[in-house]
Amino acid sequence: MRVAKSQIYTRASSLPTLRFEDQELTSYAGLVVFQKLFARLQLKQRLRQACAHLGERNLYHPAVMVQVLLVHLLLGFRKLRDIEFYQDDPLVQRVLGLKILPSVSTLSRTLMEFDERTVEAHHALNRNLVLERLQQLSLRRMTLDFDGSVSSTTKHAQGSAVGFNPQKKGARSYYPLFCTVAQTGQVFDVLHRSGNVHDSRGALAFVRQCVERIRTALPRVILEVRMDSAFFSDEMVELLQAARVEFTISVPFERFTELKGLVQGRKTWWPATADGTLRYFEKPWKPKCWTRSYRFVFIRRATPGQQKGPLQLDLFEPTEAGFDFKVIVTNKTAWTLKVVRFHEGRGQQEHLFAELKTQAHLDYIPSRSWAGNKIYLLCAMLVHNLGRELQMGARDAQRGTTERRQPLWLFQGLEILRRKFIQRAGRLTRPNGLVTLTLSANPAVEKAIQSYLAA
Repeated sequence: MRVAKSQIYTRASSLPTLRFEDQELTSYAGLVVFQKLFARLQLKQRLRQACAHLGERNLYHPAVMVQVLLVHLLLGFRKLRDIEFYQDDPLVQRVLGLKILPSVSTLSRTLMEFDERTVEAHHALNRNLVLERLQQLSLRRMTLDFDGSVSSTTKHAQGSAVGFNPQKKGARSYYPLFCTVAQTGQVFDVLHRSGNVHDSRGALAFVRQCVERIRTALPRVILEVRMDSAFFSDEMVELLQAARVEFTISVPFERFTELKGLVQGRKTWWPATADGTLRYFEKPWKPKCWTRSYRFVFIRRATPGQQKGPLQLDLFEPTEAGFDFKVIVTNKTAWTLKVVRFHEGRGQQEHLFAELKTQAHLDYIPSRSWAGNKIYLLCAMLVHNLGRELQMGARDAQRGTTERRQPLWLFQGLEILRRKFIQRAGRLTRPNGLVTLTLSANPAVEKAIQSYLAA
């Protein structure tokens, strides 16, 4: 069909007259999808149970305030004060079951009132939601990744401390330890810690609890664990071995100088790939203080280009032009290349942390109360997990189990979901008393919303 230029261009260029009136207009029409998800998961009732011991200390129940935080983060807002920009949105009010949203000061005071019992109840809620999805999947193998992530603050928040912080040196921070599920891209649990602790602080008990809880819910699943060198210890290896968990853990060169000698004295490296860029050798080995030997895999990877990093590291680590070296301890019996690919798949967790911080604002610290900041962090985790749950419930898995244990779904981040259908204008009307949400006739938006609602 031919179209004339006059049908494409317009001469209109003057600014329209602005009017601000009370209208039943919403800027977040796609939030109706999450309204249905909340109902399917019975989220409101579960939040009520988690906050039941607090009672109604003011006009707003504490569980309602947690719901406000969840919607706040779903819409993409970061600071608590940003609630002022959508407090009159009719669909947000309807999803929350409120006629008037709480003020910033009310929300801030409620965060100060949360206690450790509330925090633990929300931990359990998040774990149960993840376990319910895993039980539906009936996975044969499940992979857990453990790692910490820094959250900085300029405030003197309770429990924060000055510690390792590569982005903001000298800033006070928290250093929580996360347990994530590789197959679903969800956060299973978190251990809250101050910013001045080592990665391994509290890790043994936390790993044991995570493994036991998953074993109880999924007794037949084969558990796999991946960790970096900060968690390498005799106690950790013995714990995972006794729990019948398959594991790979990076080994730190600086703690065992014998490893450098084994690498530098090695003459024959077996090719692990056809092009020879990845070579290996392996041997049973143990540090002197250990009681038994394990499978240690020594890896040499060709890396053309300039070597970066502090020069003094060659006192502890083997150096050779054009090569990087790594050592992994494992109890897996698979072929070496599969073990290496499995271990390197833990790099996906860094992408997960980046998404949690940029799209769910996991790194924001809104309160001076440690319990309040824990609740905010748990809300950010829960929002991320709900985004994953929404997509898993709408379609079947798009890939099988890979050597790197990539997620079974090709997930879209919360930011993409917001742009595609959450941040869409709509109008609430009541023809013949029936509440109706009307959106513009965009086929792509209609398809996306209807597919999630139908699921």
